[in-house]
Amino acid sequence: MKQLMLGNKAIARGLYEAGVCFVSSYPGTPSTEITEEAAKFDEIYCEWAPNEKVALESAFGASLAGRRAFCGQKHVGLNVAADPLFTMAYTGVNAGLVIVVADDAGMHSSQNEQDSRHYAIAAKVPMLEPSDSAEALEFTKLAYEISELFDTPVIIKMCTRVAHSQSVVEIGERVVPEKSYEKDIAKYVMMPGNAKKRHPIVEARMKNLIEYAEKTPINRAEIFSGEIGIITSSTSYQYVKEVFGDSVSVLKLGMVNPLPPELIKDFASKVKRLVVVEELDAVIENFVKSLGIKVEGKNILPVIDEFSQNLIAKSFGKEVTAGVTVEDKIPARPPVMCAGCPHRGLFYSLKKRNCTVLGDIGCYTLGAVPPLSTIELTLCMGASIGATHGFNKILGEKSEGKTVAVIGDSTFMHSGMTGLANVAYNQSNSTVIILDNSITGMTGHQQNPTTGFNIKGDPAGKINLEELVKAMGIKRVRVVDPYNLKECDAAIKEELAAAEPSVIISRRPCALLKYVKHKPPLAVDAEKCIGCKSCMKIGCPAISMKDGKAFVDATQCVGCGVCSQLCPKKAFMSTEA
Repeated sequence: MKQLMLGNKAIARGLYEAGVCFVSSYPGTPSTEITEEAAKFDEIYCEWAPNEKVALESAFGASLAGRRAFCGQKHVGLNVAADPLFTMAYTGVNAGLVIVVADDAGMHSSQNEQDSRHYAIAAKVPMLEPSDSAEALEFTKLAYEISELFDTPVIIKMCTRVAHSQSVVEIGERVVPEKSYEKDIAKYVMMPGNAKKRHPIVEARMKNLIEYAEKTPINRAEIFSGEIGIITSSTSYQYVKEVFGDSVSVLKLGMVNPLPPELIKDFASKVKRLVVVEELDAVIENFVKSLGIKVEGKNILPVIDEFSQNLIAKSFGKEVTAGVTVEDKIPARPPVMCAGCPHRGLFYSLKKRNCTVLGDIGCYTLGAVPPLSTIELTLCMGASIGATHGFNKILGEKSEGKTVAVIGDSTFMHSGMTGLANVAYNQSNSTVIILDNSITGMTGHQQNPTTGFNIKGDPAGKINLEELVKAMGIKRVRVVDPYNLKECDAAIKEELAAAEPSVIISRRPCALLKYVKHKPPLAVDAEKCIGCKSCMKIGCPAISMKDGKAFVDATQCVGCGVCSQLCPKKAFMSTEA
């Protein structure tokens, strides 16, 4: 039976058909939907782990126990999971273990634009790269066969376009292979004496995988013309076919590590001009050059951002048809925190006190944009606390009383705890604010260890943040409601003045959660409003100015009341009957 599927959903279907029994991931765009879709199959145990390292270690444990396992993350998540990944290449697996990493060329939802193919090369593990949903399903099943055939974890590299585009797939039946666990200290205990003996096995495996890459049908040559030959993979293959059709020859690579040298040499010998079309780094191009083959690539194509049909056509000197444009200038609509976002009041209080705010990864990163313009650093998951500790240790009295870290509840569980342990252990006079919106907001409302629910919404273990940070050695811990500006202001003032580490938990559920009941929207009494724009300082999208007076969009307002606390004339009123 054929179905139209997102690439991520097709991966999940592949997991089902491949007989996967265990899935552990951490949400990260553009990979999140894989695990959410897999969780819809009752036959697959699925979970959100606190971070990607824990997720991959858990998946490895399931593989060790004899059942096929999976771990998904975005490209920066693989940085976190790299530690176990590199050693798994030495130990090998028992049942098949597949890792999906979804790269984000164009940085639609990411803080960098790294190319995950480097991880496969460095870790010496095979990597497959589908170019549409049908291949996403097919390659997932194939990846488990390769994993068990070569005793290795296998990475599938997705990208935003393949993950979030739809194409037709052919679905099949579920088959569940089973393996038994056998104790093997020499294989699985990677102390130096054993690891030294495993490294030659890894190198021999890579040679065998090269032979496999030469013959596998997922690497295929499409010979149509001897003038131009293009080597490509992933979504770039789709762009090449749309631009050139059958007017050029194409070597389509489905396995991008290891690469097939003989297949590439043979293809190159059949064309006059050879070009590699690949997003981001010149991985394939540099490999082709290492074979002594003359090839073009990054001399005509960029190393940044996503490709497109027009970009490729223009790079090859083809005429690009002008697109349809709108004559009227459309105003820019930069991203902002939602109306009623619980972080807004807290950020306003920090701005009011002219605090230096080192931030973290989450939707609260939008506290960096006008008019709040509060966050001054966003590096990686958990970095806010470690950076604040170092900042305060160096500047000492110059930073005391004004420098804070802000981090979300999910991000704190992911990577923030070790940073806070460092603050408590090495005693920097640092204030950490945990923005507890009771969900993982940025990636679409996934549960986390502080919410009390698992991936299916069933009751689960719930970590108490107050007790946790106290147990870590923080004596000063207080909870505030970010809708209460006076409470926030007082807490920030007092904790920054304290001569010891402290934690403020700003607790209010995300305004977009379905179970959150909002108050009636507010309205403005035009007679009282003097047009001072004090209410505009919080940057709420529900508030605008019309005819010199503040105006509230009732379709957006959730009645949080933060704006009314800023109005000197008490012009805001409830619309409740």
